[in-house]
Amino acid sequence: MTGLTAFTVLVLLVGLERVAELVVSKRNAAWSMAHGGRETGRGHYPVMVVLHTGFLVAMLVEAWVVRPDVPAALAWSMLALVVAAQALRWWCIATLGRRWNTRVIVVPGLPPVTGGPYRFLPHPNYVAVVVEGVALPMVHLAWITAVVFTVANAVLLSVRIRVEDAALATLPAPVAGPVDA
Repeated sequence: MTGLTAFTVLVLLVGLERVAELVVSKRNAAWSMAHGGRETGRGHYPVMVVLHTGFLVAMLVEAWVVRPDVPAALAWSMLALVVAAQALRWWCIATLGRRWNTRVIVVPGLPPVTGGPYRFLPHPNYVAVVVEGVALPMVHLAWITAVVFTVANAVLLSVRIRVEDAALATLPAPVAGPVDA
């Protein structure tokens, strides 16, 4: 298998992982809404979907058109970062449980989650997105995609994090110990 073919398979696997996320997200969003959840920030959501879908397509197009000679050390180190980003993403999903979804939905009365990676960072999932946004295209030296996505994603995250922080500010103060959501 060539490096370009392996990269294509990797991107397709990440795409399948995104589909799995959407299945989990849809189920969890329905649970949140059934428990009185309120959604905010709907306006930026379609932009996020287009950006993340375009990201996957763009890096494949760039890699197939440019066909760069990729140093093995770069490919392997970036792949390690991609795997670490996926692990962090799924740690976030597991920690938030039924509360995790791709939209901004807050269930009134539930305190913020402060365990797992949220002990260390207020938005650890976005750390995973940022790392993946650089590392995944750089597995095959698709640096244009990495730069364009990173800049566009920074703009999107500046909006998204403000929306999330405002929504989370409506929750009660965190409680000590585990919370069954």
